Amino acid sequence: MKESKKLPNFKSESEESAFWDENDVTEYFDMHKAKKVHFTNLKKSTKSISLRLPVDMLEALKVKANAMDVPYQSLIKIFLADALKSA
Repeated sequence: MKESKKLPNFKSESEESAFWDENDVTEYFDMHKAKKVHFTNLKKSTKSISLRLPVDMLEALKVKANAMDVPYQSLIKIFLADALKSA
C-alpha cells in the first residue's frame, strides 16, 4: 500500500474547494483507517402525544408487535407511516 500524500495548507475555503475539484481524496487519506461515525443530532425531532385507543385494540397491537419483535409504539409508527404513504 502506498503512502498518503501530504495535504497542503489552504489560505481560504475557496482555495481548498478548488484543490478538491482537481485532486482525489483517496491519495491524501488512508481510507482503511477511516472510522464509522454517528451523527446523533440528525435524528428527526419527535413529539409526545396522548392517544386513546380501545383496550382490545391496544392489546392486539402489543401481541402483533411482540410477534414481530418490535416495541408496540414503533409498530404504531410503522402503521401510520404506511397509511400516510398510501393516502
